[in-house]
Amino acid sequence: MMKLDTLSAELTARMKTERATGTYPRTACPDSAAVYRYGSMGIVDTGWRSAYARDTEMIMHCPFYNRYSDKTQVFSFVKNDDVSHRMLHVQLVSRIARTIGAALNLNTDLIEAIALGHDMGHTPFAHAGERFLDEISFARTGRHFCHAAQSARVLDRIYPYNITLQTLTGLCSHNFLLDREKYVPEPIGDFAEFDRVLSCCEKDRTYVTRITPTTLEAIVVRISDIIAYLGKDREDALRAGFIREDPFQNNVIGASNTEIVNNLAVNLIENSYGKPYIRLDRSYLDAMMQSRQENYAVIYNRVTEEGRLAETVRPMMAELYERLFDDLVQGRKESPIFTHHIAYVERFQALRGFSYGNEEPDRIVTDYIASMTDDYFLDLYRYFFPWRDTNIRYQGYFD
Repeated sequence: MMKLDTLSAELTARMKTERATGTYPRTACPDSAAVYRYGSMGIVDTGWRSAYARDTEMIMHCPFYNRYSDKTQVFSFVKNDDVSHRMLHVQLVSRIARTIGAALNLNTDLIEAIALGHDMGHTPFAHAGERFLDEISFARTGRHFCHAAQSARVLDRIYPYNITLQTLTGLCSHNFLLDREKYVPEPIGDFAEFDRVLSCCEKDRTYVTRITPTTLEAIVVRISDIIAYLGKDREDALRAGFIREDPFQNNVIGASNTEIVNNLAVNLIENSYGKPYIRLDRSYLDAMMQSRQENYAVIYNRVTEEGRLAETVRPMMAELYERLFDDLVQGRKESPIFTHHIAYVERFQALRGFSYGNEEPDRIVTDYIASMTDDYFLDLYRYFFPWRDTNIRYQGYFD
């Protein structure tokens, strides 16, 4: 039988009264706080669209947003329409975070922008692909690659939409370490400080875990990211046949997706309503992190090992990187790095007076590979190396 927590009667009554009377706490990040890198470029004050709603719309209209639909969430090379891709994951994060944010009277437009954009920089083949691209990038340039910082780069530099500083810092801080009960925002004052943070991410691959979110909204998204995947990835593991039975412990937050989402949301709201911080009870935080460790042991670590990603995708990515880099520096304009990537980006940048082609070659190649979907990566590899056997076999619907 499921264990589903509920808010205390006292807090429920308080929330209803304060909403009815308009006396609820004002802890949200206001639209008036929005800071832009490029001033008024592209900003139209319509009087009916908030700063962060505009961010959300820019993110959803970004060409890379479509690519979520064919990027691995956990399970690569599995044909199963009921197994999540990254598109569903970001939508679940957004829905959970907006529900929590609305209960806490936070800025749900800012929450939605951060949630929908937080994985925009993710590579094909999930975290395994990210690790492989990081290895290549660091060996060649001394720069680390991390998807959180890349998400901000996509929406700030590759597609200079003039996204707010509040949204961008929310994107690059969505991997911060959850190691305490209470989280207080630490604002970044300007874009110069933001650029320094991104530079630190390139120098130290662990730095991204130490970036404290700058708003309560960003903290809610970070916790909602974990809430969204804990139980859902377990369901997907069962659907994909990766595990045959549920081996997970039933702790204080529960073991099923329904229990995990409900119980963590309730505890967070109970402890954070009206406060200048976001808090979970220690027992709930410990249970969440214990469940996360179980997911790594039972699912994520095994996926990388048993899925043979290191044996297949890693050498393919290294070989593809070298070919794309050579095409770029040799100026082979017929190569897909020009026709499918640089020209694609520059069509947008030309409208804003930017020139993506002036970026250094390693940066462009890294951007291109990070932007790829799983299927595109495989097709591009076959395009360049049709004689190679990739040794990749899909699990079909009837296998």
